[in-house]
Amino acid sequence: MFKIIQKTIATGIVTTKYPGEPAQISEQFRGRPSFDFEKWKDARPATEVCPTGAISVCDEGGSRRVTVDYGLCVFCGLCAEASADQAVRITQEFELASADRRNLVLTAEYSLNTDRTHRELRAVHQRLGDLEEDVESVGQKARKNIQKLLKRSLAIRQVDAGSCNGCELEIVALNNPVYDLERFGIQFVASPRHADMLLVTGPVTRNMELALLKTYQAMPEPKVVVAVGACGISGGIFGKNYASLGGVDNVVPVDVYIPGCPPRPQALLHGILLAVGRLGERLYDDRRG
Repeated sequence: MFKIIQKTIATGIVTTKYPGEPAQISEQFRGRPSFDFEKWKDARPATEVCPTGAISVCDEGGSRRVTVDYGLCVFCGLCAEASADQAVRITQEFELASADRRNLVLTAEYSLNTDRTHRELRAVHQRLGDLEEDVESVGQKARKNIQKLLKRSLAIRQVDAGSCNGCELEIVALNNPVYDLERFGIQFVASPRHADMLLVTGPVTRNMELALLKTYQAMPEPKVVVAVGACGISGGIFGKNYASLGGVDNVVPVDVYIPGCPPRPQALLHGILLAVGRLGERLYDDRRG
């Protein structure tokens, strides 16, 4: 016992200060790919190597429409390798969680040369800037709302609807001393009847459809649902097929989407805090109503 206490004192506090301070990230970490649409001369090579169809092109006559969907992206980096003009680069950005699925989709329109390469960028449609939020203030506000309106901790029920367990490994890390989700007054529970938030991973397999639906229905109102990872958002690498229904919102309504494959713990924390903010708004509205 003495050695354990001695080791604890020597180790000190290991809990990350995120979101109060920027996350400490390995140089090898791959975040979202960034696209310089003005510089991009040909989107076809990136489209051909993308394993999930996150990058797609649609040609009509002398025009091309390029679509980038971060809800499908697994952050593999193949698109950057395939782009000889270096218009695509891999960043370390991971705070992509959004309450609006449309925020995760970018489009660019080009006129084409005779060899089908890009001649001129006509327009870019992107709402990625809407994702920028002060995570620390969201966390502080969430904690205050939880204590004020719930008078207790906020409870999360996690459901694996058919994942590879990559997201589960990152979710488990939220409970360790490094990330310590409970410092925000949030904890995981075993029963959906005790839960305020539903955290869903994986594409929804047809065998898990009923289980997910019943879990959602068993939760008391108000409640929020968070779709985790590319699979939870869109079906990811598995897509929609005879065994998979695709994204979570094909079965139950989703309030927050967290991109990644899998999302790192800080990305999960970012998305959960955003979802807590939405729950706080609903609780406040219900109390006023």
